[in-house]
Amino acid sequence: MKQQEITKMSIEDLKDQIANTSEQLAKMKLAHKVAPMENPVQIRNVRRTIARLKTELNNRELQAQ
Repeated sequence: MKQQEITKMSIEDLKDQIANTSEQLAKMKLAHKVAPMENPVQIRNVRRTIARLKTELNNRELQAQ
């Protein structure tokens, strides 16, 4: 997910996306432990996407105060 897409999302959308992506990351980690993934870099990319989403959410919450 690109930063431009993230900045266009509402706060509720950000929270939903964080929850969905975190769930996806957990599933990917479990699948990788059971049988090595063909492309384990996907885990890193998902983790970074979650960080971007959380950073944007935190910035918006700070601006709202």
